[in-house]
Amino acid sequence: MEHRLISAIEAALGWSGAEELGKGFVRGSMDDPALVSRIMTPNRLLDVAMRRSLNRPQFRCFQKGEEVHPAIYYTDSVSPRGQSISMVNMRSLGRLLGEGATVIMDQANVFDPTMEVACRALQWWSRERVQVNAYLTTNDASGFPLHWDDHDVVIVQLAGEKEWEVRAASRAVPMYRDADPNSTPSDEIIWSGLMRTGDVMHIPRGHWHQATRTGSGSGKSLHVTFGITKRTGASWLAWLADWCREHEIFRHDLDRSQGTGTDALTEAAAQLVSERPPADLFDAYEQATTLPRHVPFLDILGALDAVVCTTHFPPQIQEHGETVDVVASGKKLTLAAKALPALRLLLSGRPVELEQAAAVAGAEVTEVAEILVKEELCAVLTPELFSGYTDLVTSAGS
Repeated sequence: MEHRLISAIEAALGWSGAEELGKGFVRGSMDDPALVSRIMTPNRLLDVAMRRSLNRPQFRCFQKGEEVHPAIYYTDSVSPRGQSISMVNMRSLGRLLGEGATVIMDQANVFDPTMEVACRALQWWSRERVQVNAYLTTNDASGFPLHWDDHDVVIVQLAGEKEWEVRAASRAVPMYRDADPNSTPSDEIIWSGLMRTGDVMHIPRGHWHQATRTGSGSGKSLHVTFGITKRTGASWLAWLADWCREHEIFRHDLDRSQGTGTDALTEAAAQLVSERPPADLFDAYEQATTLPRHVPFLDILGALDAVVCTTHFPPQIQEHGETVDVVASGKKLTLAAKALPALRLLLSGRPVELEQAAAVAGAEVTEVAEILVKEELCAVLTPELFSGYTDLVTSAGS
């Protein structure tokens, strides 16, 4: 899937692909103001918060370095029948932001179609799971204290300015579940300075960092952080532990007396390691990923006229002479080889208008699209979902 944001990030950071993720701190700047405002604006973030029933920790507010109690800016909206729904009290939130505060929306990709499409594009690009958090800070509010993340992050400054400090890691590639708490920050400052609108920064896992507007006076900052969790050697061993249950020897009780049977167990473990190398984890990981949420297709609601592939990772298209297989999210579909042009178009990750696509991929494109939607590899392209692609991803076949 070709996405303007990915192209802009690569250009800003001097990357030629996802292989640079996690290799080192780097920062740069995008030269496309229209793209920056298209991704997200402060008012659009607040509009998302206003129109949804959000709860902590997905939506939080901080002031003077401490989390504001949700009761201060949440309220229960009660219907005439007495049904209560928790909603953000925008008047109270506005007062907090006017005084100087930071609001955080975790997993903004769940609530905003543009963020959803951007994360999916980054997942197809990196072949790793991605989520995005949005941070809006006003006036001279402080941010989180010095900390490190257990995943790589790509940060895009979308509005205003914020002061950052990035330090080296004090423990090589630390993990969330680790043998060391890694609680002492490094003294080595790699970079400190202002992130301005359009700036992009990559902070590898384990690097200490903090951001603030303290002392900046009146103003704002909006940035989004794309968290990209890569698999590790520990991930591979955990995956092997699941596979070992296929073999009877691993299901037997361990005998405390003189280590009986440990030689055979060790040999079986070595055999398992050789049979399932780390490379096998990658395909298995993608296939084990569940299908995403999407609007179901019901013909009683109208004809299918436009679709888009919404799998977390690019589907595999495997040609076998007279047939072609589509493998994605644990599913395998077999279609006639004549469906190949339609499949390539429909599974491109780009929006497809079926009437227009028929001229490119043949009349069977609608029938193939109906199959892919039924199997949930493609989704109905609603106006809301299409808005997430507008001016960021071109339509297939156009």
